[in-house]
Amino acid sequence: VTSYAFRQNYYFMMGDNRHNSEDSRVWGFVPEDHVVGKAVLVWMSLDPTAPNLWEVVRWRQLFIRVNGV
Repeated sequence: VTSYAFRQNYYFMMGDNRHNSEDSRVWGFVPEDHVVGKAVLVWMSLDPTAPNLWEVVRWRQLFIRVNGV
């Protein structure tokens, strides 16, 4: 295959047991029509480019409701 046209949206999905679940890291991105449910809140938000350890966690973003819910 030399090219591929995406015909629908794809999402990275993470399981509820991060270290023991087979999620998108194992089987790839999920097409939108296969997604069941929706996000309710932001549980954790990290900034990998933070200058120090305290600022890695985006404290103001924790447990924020997702828009459209």
